[in-house]
Amino acid sequence: MQFKDYYAALGVKRDATPDEVKHAYRKLARKYHPDLNKEANAEERFKEVAEAYEALNDAERRAAYDEASLRWAGRGDGQAPPGWDTGFEFSEHGATGDPFDHSEFFDALFGRRGHAGRRGAAAAQARGQDHHAKVLIDIEDSYQGAKRTVALQMPELGADGRVSLQRRQIELSIPKGIRAGQQLRLAQQGGPGFGDGPRGDLYLEIEFRTHKLYRADGADVLFDLPLSPWEAALGASVIVPTPLGPVELRVPAGSTAGRKLRLKGRGLPGQPPGDLYAVLSIVLPSADNKAREEAYRTFAKAFDFEPRAAANEV
Repeated sequence: MQFKDYYAALGVKRDATPDEVKHAYRKLARKYHPDLNKEANAEERFKEVAEAYEALNDAERRAAYDEASLRWAGRGDGQAPPGWDTGFEFSEHGATGDPFDHSEFFDALFGRRGHAGRRGAAAAQARGQDHHAKVLIDIEDSYQGAKRTVALQMPELGADGRVSLQRRQIELSIPKGIRAGQQLRLAQQGGPGFGDGPRGDLYLEIEFRTHKLYRADGADVLFDLPLSPWEAALGASVIVPTPLGPVELRVPAGSTAGRKLRLKGRGLPGQPPGDLYAVLSIVLPSADNKAREEAYRTFAKAFDFEPRAAANEV
């Protein structure tokens, strides 16, 4: 995912005042409006400017964006650091409208809630606003269920007109079988009500932390299983890790890299449960001494094998 420098898009400094942000947006919006500018990239540039303004004009979103920018800082590879977009709590007035109007970066940080979160606002004026946040959990938590304490940061406007991130901790019960992208509703954990009105609710969108072994795909879970060439060629019984403990897996003879072996029902719990897949890879031992070099030469002579035969026929 590409990082979006919204300050650069508007041509303002990071400490620009709200009036400076608004002035820069109006100037650039007029310059690149598709009805006024017929250059090939005018419409794309107009959308970039509009998205930057939507991020920086709202105090909550600007504070969260500044914090997320710090998480990206110093990464020379340009890749998103794990959890860069989690832990930010937003109230409903930060809802972003049609999610398809924005970049992947914008939607990841600010969510795709649109105006759906405004339910009940007209009918219950005294009720507090619903809040939304994305949180990270371990994939093992979905297998077992768990109780966790999660930290959230809520942008708040102070008496001096500055926005700061106020931190709070939430005690969270994670139900068994929850999947990435699902939401947990915490009743009356959102914004305070008006007068004697009840608090709003807090909606937590679940995302799994990067795991050294497992990765989830819906209810299914995958992991990479390294094999030696002889295990792949001849078949083998190997002990493999699963989130619920090690099991024995039979590798069929003639297996190739990329093949998936299914462990039925060992994915995320549910009705029905997902499956666990071992994705095979072939690991070659190093020819790091004379004996091993000779072993490879003997191996090569034993087979009439051309790995590029199919490519050479094209």
